[in-house]
Amino acid sequence: MGIRLFNNLSLLEKALDASWLRNEVISNNLANVDTPRYKRQYVEFESFLSEALEQRKIKGYLTHEKHIPIGRQSPADVSIKVRQDNSQNTMRTDGNNVDIDMEMSLLAKNNIYYNALIQQVSRRLSSLKNVIQDGGR
Repeated sequence: MGIRLFNNLSLLEKALDASWLRNEVISNNLANVDTPRYKRQYVEFESFLSEALEQRKIKGYLTHEKHIPIGRQSPADVSIKVRQDNSQNTMRTDGNNVDIDMEMSLLAKNNIYYNALIQQVSRRLSSLKNVIQDGGR
């Protein structure tokens, strides 16, 4: 159970990293709302995470860094990537595709997501603290 607890914390840590990066990317998009030909960026994490969690295979043991990984990924190995939205879905003539209303709603959604993750980490660490304190009695 202890290993699972730490794997879950590792997963929450990775999700917090992705949320923090998403906040920075959205802020950068908002800062460049009036920059001609600027293309909005976004963070891709959840699709990589769901793909890693859906893998039900065994995990291969790597003895050398050049070996090819086999099986499921650990949460620490899930990628967080910043992508550029090159879609032409814009009503602007300067080529900028940042929609300020959409970015603001994404920022609010990300803030709620980040706060929920922080609460989860706090609960897990609090329960771990209780186990450690009660285990000494």
